[in-house]
Amino acid sequence: MSAWIRARFKPGDILLLLFLLLPVVVALPRVLSGFAPNAIGWLTLTGRLTGILGLAMMLLAAMMSVRLPHYDRWFGGLARLWVVHRFFGFAGFVLVLFHVALLAYAQLPFSIEAAIARVFPPLAEWAIWSGWLALLCMVIFLGPTFRFFGRLHYQRWKALHLFSALAVIFALLHAIPIAAETVVWWFMAVGAIGAIVWRKVLSPNLGRYRYEVVKVETLVHGVVEISLRPKGKAMAYEAGQFMYFTPLDPALTAGRNEEHPYTISSAPNDEYLRVGIKALGDASTAIQTLAVGSDVMVEGPYGDFYERIEPQRSQLWLAGGIGITPFVSGARDAQYRQGEIDAHLFYLANDQQRAYYLNELVELGAKVAGLAVTPHYYRQEGPLTAAFLRQHCADFTEREIYMCGPPAMVSHLKSVLVAAGVPVTRIHSEAFDFL
Repeated sequence: MSAWIRARFKPGDILLLLFLLLPVVVALPRVLSGFAPNAIGWLTLTGRLTGILGLAMMLLAAMMSVRLPHYDRWFGGLARLWVVHRFFGFAGFVLVLFHVALLAYAQLPFSIEAAIARVFPPLAEWAIWSGWLALLCMVIFLGPTFRFFGRLHYQRWKALHLFSALAVIFALLHAIPIAAETVVWWFMAVGAIGAIVWRKVLSPNLGRYRYEVVKVETLVHGVVEISLRPKGKAMAYEAGQFMYFTPLDPALTAGRNEEHPYTISSAPNDEYLRVGIKALGDASTAIQTLAVGSDVMVEGPYGDFYERIEPQRSQLWLAGGIGITPFVSGARDAQYRQGEIDAHLFYLANDQQRAYYLNELVELGAKVAGLAVTPHYYRQEGPLTAAFLRQHCADFTEREIYMCGPPAMVSHLKSVLVAAGVPVTRIHSEAFDFL
């Protein structure tokens, strides 16, 4: 399989495609029966198919919310899976809107009254009204995502997912009594509702690990590294992965019992599970004062940051801000895998004071064969350029590239790399926006 295909398509995509097409293929004979190749026939056919595809996408979006550790890698990591999840949810909503409009338009040649009656029947036809309730729940859920309402609050956004769950239930109550393919819809319903029940009811107790805070080290103002010791079974993970972190410290002014994604900064073989956290919001600011001896719950691991598309190539690591943490994990892990790494890390910071992991990384670079570390300071050098990369890493365009940092930095670096001739298939990055 070529690098281009491996970079863009993942094994899980095939599974999603099969689940998406299954209800369409099963329903097609019924939908085509009595089809007449005229305007009314085409509108009715398209209206039915958009309804089937729209519901299938909504159910698949619900299934993808299960967030099982390790299985996200089938889809290229949780960050990519969440992008697909959001696309399916929104596309399903749009298709359902077309479903309603097309079926109404199909009745217009008869009369306006017939069109209205098709979509607004008597209340006794409760299956149709269940469809309207599903659509209303989707409007409530998706409405705040539009820029008109401003930036979404993370926890409020997670709470709004209740309406997406209700939309799935009402949509099934609409489809199952009307469609003849009940086995297919029940099959997908079990997967969708099972995923929702696991995520909202079972995983908080069955899918998490309890840890004790043993150290909170301030790296610089507004950045801490927290060391955790398991109070039972420990979570197994790989370098570069992330977890959901839920502090239980009752003294916290914000963020208590709230889960947020953070990248693991320790190596898999370290004594403690460590995570670097920068004060970027109310919860992450409060976590800077997390009490030693308090408990936290962690869930994971997730992600596939160090996925190799072309494993024969050397690696180039580009990190800025708190985006240094997956590379700290990778560098620490390199101590245990001597001779198995060939990577050059460029640590991008405003100045030396903000390069809070630099001393340790330079020491690791001196100890570990195959690991090189080069700092770059924005206030001295300006934005990172291809010339700077070439000066310190002559073959940077031939390497497989991993980057993590603020969105503006990542966008700039991608433009620099692409302009230097690096194919986008060799550029890896990960973002946690509303993960």
